[in-house]
Amino acid sequence: MSYTLPDEMITPEAYNQRARGKLPDHIGMVVTRTDRDRFEAYFDIRQHHHAPNGFLHAGSLVTLADSLCGYATVANIRDGATGFTTIELKSNFFATALEGRVFAVATPIHIGGSTQVWDCELTSDKGKRLALFRCSQLVLRPKA
Repeated sequence: MSYTLPDEMITPEAYNQRARGKLPDHIGMVVTRTDRDRFEAYFDIRQHHHAPNGFLHAGSLVTLADSLCGYATVANIRDGATGFTTIELKSNFFATALEGRVFAVATPIHIGGSTQVWDCELTSDKGKRLALFRCSQLVLRPKA
């Protein structure tokens, strides 16, 4: 199988570098694993991750999960495609955390030529499941 990105561009360092100055960088997302079938990342909870009510803002978790699933999608786009876009993001929230680290693990459910579906589990550094996400991605191709 031939991918748009070669193996040497599928590294945590490469993804962290590409995120500099973008939203994933702003939330403090750090990618730690970049296998085509599993991506992992985390962020350390800071005050700017909190909602006005004092709890962890759901948008912080959504940003982490959607970004990680997007990164994994990019790693699995086959030659001939020009990119992707998220077409659906489903989230279930189970718990919150006010401090510590949030870990994310994205794994594929379906990797096809026109769509990809990824699940992402978010947990606290205490091992508590915070949320589950499912991201559906549309693989973009040039118009004929």
